[in-house]
Amino acid sequence: MNIQWMAKNLKNRIILSAGIVSYMLLLLLRIPLSRVIGDEGVGLFAPAFELFILTTLVVSYGMSNAMAGIIRYRVKRERYRNAVKVFRTAFVMNLFLCTVMALFLVFFSSWLADVIALEHLGRMAVMAAAPSVFLAALVGIFRGYFSGYGMGVLTAHSQYIEKIAMFVGALLCGRAFYGYGQKVAALYQVEAHSYAYGALGAMLGVFLSQVIALLHLLLVYVIYAGAFKGRPGQDNSRRAETRFEIQRMLVVNMAPLAAVAVLSNLFMIADQRYFNYCMNVTEQGNVRTAQWGCYYGKFAPLLGICAAVSCLAVHGLTGKIANAYEREEYRSMRERMGRAVRNASIVSFPAAVYLAVLGKPFSVCCYGKTTVQSGVLAGWISMGAVVAVLFTFSFLFGQILYKMRMVRELFLAASASFAVHLAAAYFLTQRGHLGVEGLLCALILYFGLYMVLAFVFLNRRVKYRPDWLPAVVFPLAAAAVSGLIVYLINLLLSGVAGAAVCILVSLPVGVFFHILFLVLLRVVGEAELQEMPLGFLFIAIGRTLGVL
Repeated sequence: MNIQWMAKNLKNRIILSAGIVSYMLLLLLRIPLSRVIGDEGVGLFAPAFELFILTTLVVSYGMSNAMAGIIRYRVKRERYRNAVKVFRTAFVMNLFLCTVMALFLVFFSSWLADVIALEHLGRMAVMAAAPSVFLAALVGIFRGYFSGYGMGVLTAHSQYIEKIAMFVGALLCGRAFYGYGQKVAALYQVEAHSYAYGALGAMLGVFLSQVIALLHLLLVYVIYAGAFKGRPGQDNSRRAETRFEIQRMLVVNMAPLAAVAVLSNLFMIADQRYFNYCMNVTEQGNVRTAQWGCYYGKFAPLLGICAAVSCLAVHGLTGKIANAYEREEYRSMRERMGRAVRNASIVSFPAAVYLAVLGKPFSVCCYGKTTVQSGVLAGWISMGAVVAVLFTFSFLFGQILYKMRMVRELFLAASASFAVHLAAAYFLTQRGHLGVEGLLCALILYFGLYMVLAFVFLNRRVKYRPDWLPAVVFPLAAAAVSGLIVYLINLLLSGVAGAAVCILVSLPVGVFFHILFLVLLRVVGEAELQEMPLGFLFIAIGRTLGVL
């Protein structure tokens, strides 16, 4: 029985964590990619990759989730013929939609590069994103199909396969095309061509990952086709739904979710446009691509991975909170919300503090000394670390809103936050000429407002009142004190040891003291400690001190 429970628990973790782990792999990709094609190459790769992400949020993520819910409803009621019709209708709709988007990227690649991103040499990479968008739409259709039939593990596996293939393919193709670009650059005496070809190669690696993911899903579809073949004969549908009805349901279910997803991810390409304009106006256009590549390929991955790790600590609870609400178990729901908020505080506060304190060692360890000689990158990391906390709580409240079907409120939070971010970024960069620092301030405003609005909308529905001391104040105090310890250790070791040694020594010590302070403040108990590595040690200490 225990083995079965462990297997089921592992299966659920694979499914639930697939999106976040895939997001982390996308961020991790940029770290070695900046070494392969350079900061300038990543700066040219950024607009193409962001356009790819934005379009796939519609044709892959949005359509996949919409059709999965519609198919799942029919499969549970054994309306298999209508479920098959949903799949076929969604396939045709998405095929048309992705064709339009791919053609738009091809024919308007120059406009997108020159006007939207202000990066003329990024045109080739933008054009290379078109076939990737086309295949990503087909990948999304099959994922929605399998999710609708309750095969979430297969969908999760396909996400892992896709991201691993993207990681390897982007690096290999980026290196190969960067080498070819160096020959073109030598021929034309323009060094920037090598970076443009490197960005092109990286996007072709993304295309290869979509090919591999699609082939994997097609193979799985063929394998399971026989199992699904007999189900239409057991159909319990009272009537056959028309294609118009299905199309309407798909649009109604897809549009709000896709709009929220796009608004939640649109800030990066808008920020690049603002930043490039600011650099041009301040006569720094010759270094703008490299600086944005540093921001996009070095700063953003560290910050994003820090936030994603924190999100893993709360993601599993969001579904349980929504389920308790649907069952009208309001006491259980509020208890789980309190636990989720506390978990977010326990993980995100120290993660952000350690990232801010160890900004320079992380920069040196990941990217080498040459990129941080001026301390600019370390300064960005220290200033922007608070975004990891804001992102974690925004993710938590946003996911609960989505799973409680409060999509209208989620859309309002996303659209208002994005509008404020656009206005702040405009005044701080295009008027104030603050560059990356201005973008960071606008980013803090974006996630801060998103978090507040999502919490307000959620609180209006569930009437949740957080217990501020154990849920927020005590974890913040523990993170601050342990962060001071990490800072002192780093200060002591920085003159005699390398960046890696500073991180490997100070981080475990900081985590140890953070957990110890949480035990002393009675934020965590024995039940939580038993699930932690070396939890028995803290249990023994707590019992000795009389706090457990």
